[in-house]
Amino acid sequence: MSLPGARTRRDWLLVIAGVREVGILLFIVALVVVVSLRSPYFLTLDNFRDILLDIGVLVIVAIGQTMVILTRGIDLSVGSGLALSGMIVGMTISAHWGIPPLVALAMGIGVGIVLGAFNGLVVTKGNVPPIIATLGTLSVYRGLVFAISGGAWVDAHELPENFKAFAQATPLLIPNLVLIAFLVALIAYYFLNHTRLGREIYAVGSNPLAAQVAGIHVRRVQMLVFVISGALYGMAGVLWVSRYASAQSDSAMGFELQTVAAAVVGGVNIFGGSGTVPGVLLGSLLLGIIINALNLVRISPFWKLAVQGLVILLAVVADALISRRLVRAQAGGETS
Repeated sequence: MSLPGARTRRDWLLVIAGVREVGILLFIVALVVVVSLRSPYFLTLDNFRDILLDIGVLVIVAIGQTMVILTRGIDLSVGSGLALSGMIVGMTISAHWGIPPLVALAMGIGVGIVLGAFNGLVVTKGNVPPIIATLGTLSVYRGLVFAISGGAWVDAHELPENFKAFAQATPLLIPNLVLIAFLVALIAYYFLNHTRLGREIYAVGSNPLAAQVAGIHVRRVQMLVFVISGALYGMAGVLWVSRYASAQSDSAMGFELQTVAAAVVGGVNIFGGSGTVPGVLLGSLLLGIIINALNLVRISPFWKLAVQGLVILLAVVADALISRRLVRAQAGGETS
């Protein structure tokens, strides 16, 4: 029999675990206040527009990464795949200026699907653990970037003006890149929460054996999430080239770290089975604000990776503590 005080603490733990996004949002608000005191420029529309543009690509790729993590996997090739897709499309556009931006976007998605499908085949047919498979393709895809480009860049003067303006154009008063990222988030939210395949992704991550017993084709779900991840980083590669007006052989180096950070900071369980799209959005926003703040307060850029790594560690520890407390709280509720 549990005491009223213990029951109250258990109920609070269940509430907190159910709305982790609120905690992230409160932390973001506190961080905004602190940074604003150090730099008046931080609380300006121009600066927040820059932050949203900076995290637009991160949101798109992090959502794909999240779906892989939800199935107890990880995709370490997202940065290299993004760079390869961007380079292929960038070189194609530089040779054929008449290609519309939306067609270029579709081309990037197609390239990404091929890359993601290869990852999925290695994992599902080759029975290679995702972390090993994508660690290998990280190097393969990056090597292909250098191979097809010869180490050269596609510079701004080699790209048509309509393509360079596409990511930052504001036909609806909001940059296209931000709108696309928001649209991807909406579609992903609906897919994960309101479709059978979306629920199967959570089921596979929660307990693959039980999911298989329940009739879920686990390998098919694993293949699907890698294809989705590939499609999203293929799209992001084109938007990256448009945003920065160049396709570089070293684009998105280390970007996989940021996508994992955005997912984990946003409450996605690194061991699979739980996580939300709103959480990923808030995690991406938090990372964007941190990086922007480091620039504004003139902290050495060498600290950026250290801060990102520290944020990942803190998020994983916090998630483990919350999960442990939640299990105890639920167990206490069952025995009371």
